[in-house]
Amino acid sequence: MNLFHREVGEGSPIVILHGLFGSSDNWLSIAKVLSESHKVYAVDQRNHGQSPHDDTFNYEVMADDLKEFLVQHQIEKPIVIGHSMGGKVAMQFAVDNPEMLERLIVVDISPKSYPVHHDEILEGLCSLQLSELKSRGEADLLLSKYVSVIGTRQFLLKNLARTANGFTWKINLQVIKDNIEIVGHSLPEGTCFDKPTLFINGRNSNYIKEGDAPLIYQHFPSAELMTIDNAGHWVHAEQPVEFLRLVKNFVD
Repeated sequence: MNLFHREVGEGSPIVILHGLFGSSDNWLSIAKVLSESHKVYAVDQRNHGQSPHDDTFNYEVMADDLKEFLVQHQIEKPIVIGHSMGGKVAMQFAVDNPEMLERLIVVDISPKSYPVHHDEILEGLCSLQLSELKSRGEADLLLSKYVSVIGTRQFLLKNLARTANGFTWKINLQVIKDNIEIVGHSLPEGTCFDKPTLFINGRNSNYIKEGDAPLIYQHFPSAELMTIDNAGHWVHAEQPVEFLRLVKNFVD
């Protein structure tokens, strides 16, 4: 699959994978800072952003997409950063292809299984009748019946694109909805990546808990676990200075 991406900077490579409902756009400010000393590739994963849509949507194929991307662009031994769903993809890629990356950074997700918890978001997005939609403001008002946090709505509505014929989704909404349980799947048992790995989580997030440490070390025996205060699940957006400090310390 020919994934859309954005690249900035020069130097040793870093590849960034966004989370569910996200895109490479969400990471441009982080990529710009990291590009001062590295060549950074921010990737749109399948069924997201400007990358192709496909009915197959699971961690195995997304990890294979990343492998194909590295080969296609002749990227050798990158540091891979993955947030949330992108973190699961990065973990899967690392255990499948340990020789293809130098280090791994996983942002606010653990290798464990997660129950489906995007029901209201999916219901809200699917409720929008794009053929009748007149403006983004109207979309925000309609979505507010399902998603109360304005920041979350703004993040979700970045996936709404205006065309000559009206609005359309950048994301493959139906395929994501049909495969939402797969997004919560755990890393397969018995898999291991023993190169340096950094897990970063937000203290206000509930995605990584204290009890997750044994499972993390089981899959990633060289892992470090770092927590950033006053941050939730989107830790890189809420505390970018501290996030970049941790990443730079680990990378350099």
